[in-house]
Amino acid sequence: MEVEIIMAKPTIAIVGRPNVGKSTVFNRIAGERISIVEDTPGVTRDRIYATGEWLGKDFSIIDTGGIDLSDEPFMEQIKHQAEIAIDEADVIVFVTSAREGITDADESVAHLLYRSKKPVILAVNKVDNPEMRAEIYEFYSLGLGEPYPISGSHGLGLGDVLDEAVKHFGEDTEEEDDSTIRFSLIGRPNVGKSSLINAILGEDRVIVSDVEGTTRDAIDTHFTSESGQEFTMIDTAGMRKRGKVYESTEKYSVMRAMRAIERSDVVLVVLNADEGIREQDKKIAGYAHEEGRGIIIIVNKWDLVKKDTNTMRDFEKEIREEFQYLDYAPILFVSAMTKQRLNQLPEMIESVSMNQSMRVPSAVLNDVIMDAVAINPTPTDKGKRLKVFYATQVAIKPPTFVIFVNEEELMHFSYARFLENQIRKAFIFEGTPIRIIPRRRK
Repeated sequence: MEVEIIMAKPTIAIVGRPNVGKSTVFNRIAGERISIVEDTPGVTRDRIYATGEWLGKDFSIIDTGGIDLSDEPFMEQIKHQAEIAIDEADVIVFVTSAREGITDADESVAHLLYRSKKPVILAVNKVDNPEMRAEIYEFYSLGLGEPYPISGSHGLGLGDVLDEAVKHFGEDTEEEDDSTIRFSLIGRPNVGKSSLINAILGEDRVIVSDVEGTTRDAIDTHFTSESGQEFTMIDTAGMRKRGKVYESTEKYSVMRAMRAIERSDVVLVVLNADEGIREQDKKIAGYAHEEGRGIIIIVNKWDLVKKDTNTMRDFEKEIREEFQYLDYAPILFVSAMTKQRLNQLPEMIESVSMNQSMRVPSAVLNDVIMDAVAINPTPTDKGKRLKVFYATQVAIKPPTFVIFVNEEELMHFSYARFLENQIRKAFIFEGTPIRIIPRRRK
């Protein structure tokens, strides 16, 4: 089995003690992407992980201050957040504050970062006017090179910081062959992801890299199914690191899942049949839905559940109630231990991937839309009726449809949902979200 290392997008981590303005800097760099709001029940967006772009380079960005370590003492919490940044990032932006000057906490973090040998950019925040620039020179004493004066609240100086950051990104990795389907397994700790990976690959262990210096220890495993389809299983980076104080923190595992989702075509959301559905399961699945990935819900450890004739049906009903926004995702009950039903997975992943890339001819699509409008006439709002003129598919992965109307505001969420259901009835889109965008006809 061929195994090669393919790294994810370069990652910038923002670290620093509380109240220096890390989140403001994070939101500035992330731009509008972070403020996307999804009103679908059960989908949440945590302000801890986002993607950005600078000088044509895409990158991921982490706000370590959002990682909840509230049971830790103050200095220990800051230290552990810095350790997370050191583990995860290609480049670290260390945010300090010109108003308070250098504190003991700053010196403690600087010492950790200095020893990490990672590129560190020292940003002195809250330099809101030119007169304050004189305050930054004391920060040379931290031993991290030139301090960059910035103002997160006004957006000043961040371009210089990003210019410096992208210098450390290195060359882009080559894209994989488009015919290869990339998938990942995501879920809470202890749902059995590692065991499932081993069972799928037919290996006795998760293959680990012996190449030193890989930032995130991410190993992608390539294999070919019996049908000849090539797959790349994306490792949830660093999944095997154990015993660290932050490994069990919820936001940290969500952040790890985000990186895998970002690189996948299809995401397997793994649930533990023995423990039932938890809030964190919904949060992680919500990220995959938001990112528009193909989704399959995998219920693992099915061998441990005491069953009667209705057990599977009842569990499936509970999943549908808890994950209402994933009503399009197929559900597979498996056991990594006994390998029950695992032979169905490659074909299911392939099918979902095909559905993600399906294109619907405009003429056929418009027949479906006009029939839908005839069945359920468009709504009115304040005496004005929504008029649907025509529709066209504008993208795949996920399939995205623009529907041209007289007024965008008249397209209520419930009617868009009705049109989506009609499209799903007419075409097989199992396993993939669908985007419907109302546009005013010019």
